[in-house]
Amino acid sequence: MDTITLRDVKKVFEVGENRIRALAGVNLKVGKGEFLAIMGASGSGKSTLLNILGCLDSPTSGEYVLDGQRVSDLNGSELAYIRNRKIGFVFQGFNLLPRTAALENVELPLLYDRSRRTADPKAEAAAALDRVGLGDRTDHVPNQLSGGQQQRVAIARALVTRPAILLADEPTGNLDSRTTLEIMELFQSLNSEGITIVMVTHEPDVAAYAQRVVEMKDGVVTRDHQIMGRSSAAKDLMELTRTVPDALDNRSAPVEANPL
Repeated sequence: MDTITLRDVKKVFEVGENRIRALAGVNLKVGKGEFLAIMGASGSGKSTLLNILGCLDSPTSGEYVLDGQRVSDLNGSELAYIRNRKIGFVFQGFNLLPRTAALENVELPLLYDRSRRTADPKAEAAAALDRVGLGDRTDHVPNQLSGGQQQRVAIARALVTRPAILLADEPTGNLDSRTTLEIMELFQSLNSEGITIVMVTHEPDVAAYAQRVVEMKDGVVTRDHQIMGRSSAAKDLMELTRTVPDALDNRSAPVEANPL
């Protein structure tokens, strides 16, 4: 069964008297345990799509089914439950509390969990940090950590609730090349454990670590292709991008970039 199914999902934002179409009919399926990268230029709709997948926003029309359940049928508390139980979030800016130690940053989602699934949040947080290779940095505050270490803390925080799905929005955007490699290898390792990963990126060499790449333009999916041989995935992706005819992008119905 697919973990994520989108059927003709559209999103329109009201800006004064104008209506801006961010998504113009997205159809997408993501299988359980898949690693999917979403690419596209600024304004293509990829971040809006990720927000809808994470139940942070709702579509104007269309259907979103998550693990067999229609998300549009859920109320606010049910959506919060889904976000806390099934989905982990990783952001470009880390979003760590600056004066709080790594252990407490990771523990935070558990403290907001009213169901109290764990009797020892600190032990769970320590285990999550150890999982991302930071078991010896539990007492360090963010400014005592490198950018890559801060992102690892953010990933541990996303993992501490044991989500089935990890959503990442430009997770390497603030990192150098070497640290990017380390983070992407960590993502691949987590994916090999069965976690479904959906990642937004504008960098082909980062997207190449995924199993599959979806490209967006003007609020629609224009390409959807598998990546073969992940060890040399960056080269494969660049070759595929050069060889697939640009005319493929024109097969989708045109979407107005200007306000409706």
